[in-house]
Amino acid sequence: MTKKRLTPVARKLRRDRTEAEARLWYHLRGRRLEGFKFRSQFPIAAHVADFCCEEARLVVELDGSQHADSASDPLRTASIEAAGYQVLRFWNHDVFENIDGVLQVIVETLRLASDRGTPHP
Repeated sequence: MTKKRLTPVARKLRRDRTEAEARLWYHLRGRRLEGFKFRSQFPIAAHVADFCCEEARLVVELDGSQHADSASDPLRTASIEAAGYQVLRFWNHDVFENIDGVLQVIVETLRLASDRGTPHP
């Protein structure tokens, strides 16, 4: 699917975000995390990533219980990585129970991306 064809899907997902997505988005939006710009429900390849920081080439995906035995998640991750992004996956439970830990992993990954020379504003 092309980005143009995924845009309506992304818009719907933004309107209908899960509670876990809303909680994490609160911390990522508006350059609140280390000054990095994140986008929510961002089309990449044939997928819509939950959160994307283009400048660090980082995608953050949240997974609920329906993903526990998902055969498609590794394929989705591989496709996004083939487009040049690193993918971090967290369980929704982690967002509810350990948001500080989730944010710390994201920050550490962003800092490593900056150290590798990935542009940052």
